[in-house]
Parts: sequence; structure tokens; C-alpha cells
Amino acid sequence: MSDKILIKDLLIRGIIGIHDWEREKKQDILINIEMEADCRPAGLSDDFKDAVDYRAVSKAVIALVEESSFFLVEKMAEEIAGLCLQNPKVKLARVRVEKPGAIRFSQSVGIEVERLRD
Repeated sequence: MSDKILIKDLLIRGIIGIHDWEREKKQDILINIEMEADCRPAGLSDDFKDAVDYRAVSKAVIALVEESSFFLVEKMAEEIAGLCLQNPKVKLARVRVEKPGAIRFSQSVGIEVERLRD
């Protein structure tokens, strides 16, 4: 499948990290999401109910991250991918979670996961 829905550079603040100081105040978290789905029905009908509601996905991700207290970016990425796959039209979710400035002299550190619908 080659149809992709992209949510790029979603910058959210949340609690994430293993150190005490990381658990005290929210940090910037940069999220990129790619979802594979058949966009042809929406493209042909021009009807919202035939499309993946990416606004609903982004709102769910924002709520998850803002209320988060994850220790690992791996766990956050896994949870975000699971949110994406809750939409029955989404067949694959590719999620990148990054912590800007987490490692000295680097722009960011992060992880990318890819999950398929079972």
C-alpha cells in the first residue's frame, strides 16, 4: 500500500525520562507519525466518513503525551502507535518520538517504531 497520512513535527510537552529531574517538569517531545491506509475511497467520494480522521488521532496523541509520565521513549512510541491503529482504516503506523536536547551536542535523541494491524 502506498497511501500515507503524515502528521509532522508535533511538538508537545510531557513528562518522560528516568532521572528525577526529568520527572519534575514537562519537556519538549517531538513526534512524527506516518499511517498507511487506503485513501482511495475518500479521494473518490470527497466524504469525510471515508477518510482517516487525522485530527482525532493528533488530539488523542496530544492528550496522551500531555498527561504522560513514561520513563522511556520506547513506551511512548508504542502507545502512540497503538492509538493510531485503533482506527480500523489504518493498516500500519510508523511513529518517531524524539527528545530535543536530551544528549549533549545532539539536536535530539529518539526512536522510531513501526507496527502493523494484527
